[in-house]
Amino acid sequence: MLRRTERILENIPVGALGLIALEGCQELGNKVNDYLVKWRHESAAEYKDDIAFSGYEKDSYLINAKVPRFGSGEAKGILGESIRGKDLYLMVDVCNYSVTYSLTGRINHMSPDDHFQNLKRIIAAVGGKARRLNVIMPFLYESRQHKRSSRESLDCALALQELVRMGVDNIVTFDAHDPRVQNAIPLSGFETVSPTYQFIKGLLRNVKDLKIDSDHMMAISPDEGGTNRAIYLANVLGLDMGMFYKRRDYTRIVDGRNPIVAHEFLGSPVEGKDVIIIDDMISSGDSIIDVATELKRRKAKRIYAAATFGLFTNGMEKFDKAYEDGIINGILTTNLIYQTPELLSRPYYINCDMSKYVALIIDTLNHDGSISSFLSPNERIQNVLRKYKNGEPI
Repeated sequence: MLRRTERILENIPVGALGLIALEGCQELGNKVNDYLVKWRHESAAEYKDDIAFSGYEKDSYLINAKVPRFGSGEAKGILGESIRGKDLYLMVDVCNYSVTYSLTGRINHMSPDDHFQNLKRIIAAVGGKARRLNVIMPFLYESRQHKRSSRESLDCALALQELVRMGVDNIVTFDAHDPRVQNAIPLSGFETVSPTYQFIKGLLRNVKDLKIDSDHMMAISPDEGGTNRAIYLANVLGLDMGMFYKRRDYTRIVDGRNPIVAHEFLGSPVEGKDVIIIDDMISSGDSIIDVATELKRRKAKRIYAAATFGLFTNGMEKFDKAYEDGIINGILTTNLIYQTPELLSRPYYINCDMSKYVALIIDTLNHDGSISSFLSPNERIQNVLRKYKNGEPI
């Protein structure tokens, strides 16, 4: 990992740091806060008497923010302390469906729309008093509706424009479904960060006998849209790359889309090789399991699936079966969105913790520093590969 001490932070902070973890994102927010507190306690002595660093060292950067609801289900955003002049980072997990509220006496689970509305409520409560507003939204709201075909709404572009109009300066997301959606806000800060390094580290920590070369391993994209991720992974690890494309039946429409008839494979033979399937999200999981089944049919050895967001919208049963049948050996996803206790208890699940990475990004942005070294982690990946090959702890 790039150490905080290795960075050269030449700029004074933009403003005193403030962190708002919205409901549903508190667990990640607390971990990020712990890193920030620890790092700044270590380095605060240098800046003790400098007025530009007032509020630099604190016991917590988390700001008390609540969104209470009326009996009708309507809500309002409330800040419990002053945020004037602060550099604010609002963290929101739009996928956390475990959060509930009462709607005329009935229990209602929060949808992505509810989370996004809560984010806007807190921004409205800030009311322009903050020095700068930054939104950290790991799963980009409506990112799957990123382009228009025929008569459709362009929800992701609308949401980004709405945030910018409300005064948001920077939007940081992870592995956006299609980064070109930032064309909707060309004059505002938009970063999409890839967790490839954390996937590689998670895999190497948990699987001790991998041979990382093109004779023994391959990177696979499950569809044409994710080819760039697989190409990057293949290049930094020195592997071959293959991809599947979805053959669809364009004569029918089921649930608003053309159904997939088959997954067709393009690439060199996978026989006897370990395989990493890399994607941005696992939704129902049907595609990943179909792809893994196809690879097994082609005599692939072990199969690992890595996806930034594990939604598992249809539960874990089909993954349990795929694991028992030897089709999938491991699944890696991050803690950037809500993880169910069932998922965390699975023997094949590898959790990639992103809290340190998020804290590093916040700390650097607060100093107006460059985060380009985080966005291309080639050196860190080569470093961790070297340790793995030499048998050193990672």
